[in-house]
Amino acid sequence: MIVTTDWLHEQLENNNVILFDCRFNLADPAEGAKLYEQSHLPGAFYAHLDAHLSGEKGAAGGRHPLPDMSVFTLFLESCGVSNDSTVVAYDDGVSMFAGRLWWLLKYAGHDDVHILDGGFSEWMEKGYPITTEMPIRRSASFQLNVQDGMRASIEEVKNASETGSSLLIDSRAPVRYLGEIEPLDRVPGHIPGAINRFFAEGLDGTKWKSKEEQASRFEHIHKDEPVIVYCGSGVSATPNVMALQMAGYKNVKLYPGSYSEWSSDTSRPVETEGRDIVDK
Repeated sequence: MIVTTDWLHEQLENNNVILFDCRFNLADPAEGAKLYEQSHLPGAFYAHLDAHLSGEKGAAGGRHPLPDMSVFTLFLESCGVSNDSTVVAYDDGVSMFAGRLWWLLKYAGHDDVHILDGGFSEWMEKGYPITTEMPIRRSASFQLNVQDGMRASIEEVKNASETGSSLLIDSRAPVRYLGEIEPLDRVPGHIPGAINRFFAEGLDGTKWKSKEEQASRFEHIHKDEPVIVYCGSGVSATPNVMALQMAGYKNVKLYPGSYSEWSSDTSRPVETEGRDIVDK
């Protein structure tokens, strides 16, 4: 799932490796595209969280609903992505925006997709080449094969919350999980029954921790237990999905609507009491 900057540097002339720059700022949605225009990895296309990696907001789906997958397929094809392509996504090193593209491609049925360890930050530190040139568009054909088993519906989440049928993992910072602050959603707190594993704890700065270190983060969770991961809007949960898979967990789903969808309905309960796996 993770590739190094050294490996990617050696692949820059490989036309089968397609790069995506996913840098984004939730507080300033235009910033990522501006940074891309100023400098990016040679050959990289820009993938905008709102324009390319999310759909139109509606009554359901949260702040970053999944895109129409046929529209997403057209975007991939316009960037030269075929079913045989190797895709590498990067952001500034936080990995959640690149993680969104990683998850979407997996959901689309494409396995050969990776995140750049260290992101743009480490690429710059290594002194590797950057450019302002826009990549040449190459049309391609991509056969969509949606993996429905990767996605948890709100009905599944409701059932998991009420019955414990799946373990819910909240990927947000502890202060948001505990409801101490809530800058974005209607009410502070978390989905009842969820435990907290902050996604950033899977990283050491901009570098991914080892699979052994990821396993220690989830050591009290049985490998066969079904897990549903969420965050605020289905973006920062994706690194936790990756971390769980690195640690050997197979039955892992993302709840794309996440807390922004769950908390938008006043009939759905929330809680602020923290709990851990030992409490269940």
